[in-house]
Amino acid sequence: MKRLSIVILCLASLPLLGQDRMTGKNWATRSEVLAQNGMAATSHPLATQVALDILKKGGNAIDAAIAANAVLGLVEPTGNGIGGDLFAIIWDAKTEKLHGLNASGRSPYSLSLDYFKKNGYEKIPSHGPLPVSVPGAVDGWFEMHDKFGSLAMQEVLQPAIDYANNGFPVTEYIGWLMKSGGENLQRFPGFKETYMPNGRMPQKGEIFKNPGLANTLDKIAKGGRDAFYKGEIAKTIADYMQQLGGFLTERDLADHTSDWIEPVSVNYRGYDVWELPPSGQGIAALQILTILEGYDLKSMGFGSTEYVHTFTEAKKLAFEDRAKYYADMDFYETPVEELISDEYAAERRKLIDQKKAGRSYPAGKLKDGDTIYLTVADKMAIWFP
Repeated sequence: MKRLSIVILCLASLPLLGQDRMTGKNWATRSEVLAQNGMAATSHPLATQVALDILKKGGNAIDAAIAANAVLGLVEPTGNGIGGDLFAIIWDAKTEKLHGLNASGRSPYSLSLDYFKKNGYEKIPSHGPLPVSVPGAVDGWFEMHDKFGSLAMQEVLQPAIDYANNGFPVTEYIGWLMKSGGENLQRFPGFKETYMPNGRMPQKGEIFKNPGLANTLDKIAKGGRDAFYKGEIAKTIADYMQQLGGFLTERDLADHTSDWIEPVSVNYRGYDVWELPPSGQGIAALQILTILEGYDLKSMGFGSTEYVHTFTEAKKLAFEDRAKYYADMDFYETPVEELISDEYAAERRKLIDQKKAGRSYPAGKLKDGDTIYLTVADKMAIWFP
């Protein structure tokens, strides 16, 4: 029998003579994170730790970001995974250039708008085979790694493989999401076997393993992106989708490519803020900022009624445009520059009533016809003036 030793170490120091305990300041209970050689921010502590471990091994920010993303697909399957897409903005300190990557997947060749119309769909359903597009994340990993990575992909993906094989403790929030989402998803073949090994979804603190995902990640690490988009894994995905009445095929997977694109930006009160153009929806943030530029938010006070109202109404305006104008730019030329322009923001801003909320807003008239987030910086990207 193993013995568990627990050591509790309590260190106390006397305050300086006459000094009271500090309260009422943001830093009184939690100081901001400062570092010289690298930083990582993700939505899960294990993913953040993996990113830092990769940096300590000599990997760069790209290696660390891929490693963290792979871990998040395991520990937070409710928000992301290798069946999803990837968008990245990468600052290359050597060339001092900003790179954008759209690694989102396209819809199946054989699925068209006519199918939805003929079958009476008013919107694309949230579950089942119809909303499934080609998974773009894995190709995105390799696009970033081929261009900027330093460590071998086997080393980058190994932490996720190990956690998938050996298990990890489920956090309270993810446990709640898995339980609520699992009730709707358990009707699909294979779901119970993967996520309900004990006849129910894992709960807070329980050790959850996903050996199937570990096996897939191991094949990707050894065989590269083609191990996922061609061959056994691609056939398994295509056969499963066909079994459910979906449209995704081996050809759809084999033909997938990612796109390196130019980011776009606006200047908000002296800061250049960058996002990717559609097919993603990042420019909604730029639209919101250009609208908010016309208000003195500081005088309103952060979190005040006036502040929240103004921000909410600006978001409504941007999201109406998002619904109408954001699309795959291979098929529709979204007027990005006009949407994020100061002139257009001024016109949209006129619709906001500071005394009442708008029930609805129309999309703007132009001259021409949501996942997880993580960020990693290595030593090259950290500069102290």
